[in-house]
Amino acid sequence: MSNVYIAGQGIAQAKHSIDFPRPDRLVQGNPKRETTSLYAHPNMDCGIWQCEVGAWNIVFAPNKQEFFTILEGLVRIHDQQGGYIEVSAGQAGIIPPSFQGKFEVVEAVKKYYVVVEV
Repeated sequence: MSNVYIAGQGIAQAKHSIDFPRPDRLVQGNPKRETTSLYAHPNMDCGIWQCEVGAWNIVFAPNKQEFFTILEGLVRIHDQQGGYIEVSAGQAGIIPPSFQGKFEVVEAVKKYYVVVEV
């Protein structure tokens, strides 16, 4: 795992958690999701997220958005109109406020994420 350095504070202290998609949102499989939060602030959280292959429906709040960079693997984020974006290792993506759709992990994924609430 990579370290995140905080100016004036040094290396961030990691908080690790494991979860699975909510049953009512599950579309395919039951992928284990591992989150290592490296920095939390009242309006921002960032860290490393890893997940097994699978898919589930996502609903972002109107005040929440995410920027991410894929380190390993491949994901597809499907919108409600039937389109999707595909993001693979070395690429970045954004999930905007109020987005509703499906998050599909095509190949086991590891990503840096930054979630911002406004």
